Amino acid sequence: MSKIHYVTAEGLEKLKADLSQMTSERPVISRQIAEARDKGDLSENAEYDAAKEAQGILEMKIAKLEEMIATARLIDESRINTTFVQMLNRVKIKNLSNQMIMEYTLVGESEANLKEGKIAAATPIGKSLIGKQKGDIVEVVVPSGILKFEILEIAK
Repeated sequence: MSKIHYVTAEGLEKLKADLSQMTSERPVISRQIAEARDKGDLSENAEYDAAKEAQGILEMKIAKLEEMIATARLIDESRINTTFVQMLNRVKIKNLSNQMIMEYTLVGESEANLKEGKIAAATPIGKSLIGKQKGDIVEVVVPSGILKFEILEIAK
């Protein structure tokens, strides 16, 4: 059974748009395969091999997107509060070892983008923050050891 994939309405629309764009590429790759096949011996035809490989990669991506959309669960943004950390909260944390302050929004895996300050709730930091309250100290196990963060603020 596939795991549930939490997304915002905006995130789901992006997944659907990506899927639509990828499915529209199918005829292009099919034409490339047909043109390469028309060039003769397939055993030594690099164009044919490249087109078939591109087709396989595209179909794999399409299957992954279809699964993500099928298992998507929309997050009801109206039910989000700031009593404790949950999906779509903006959380300000302080690294207790270097006093650095960071701010992240917890999102689903498909919407994570560190440059935009969005981290997946399934990451070690995200998992450790879920359910915690302002003022809590959380410990995050990372490959280099244990990081300690203090939750300074929880916002929508």
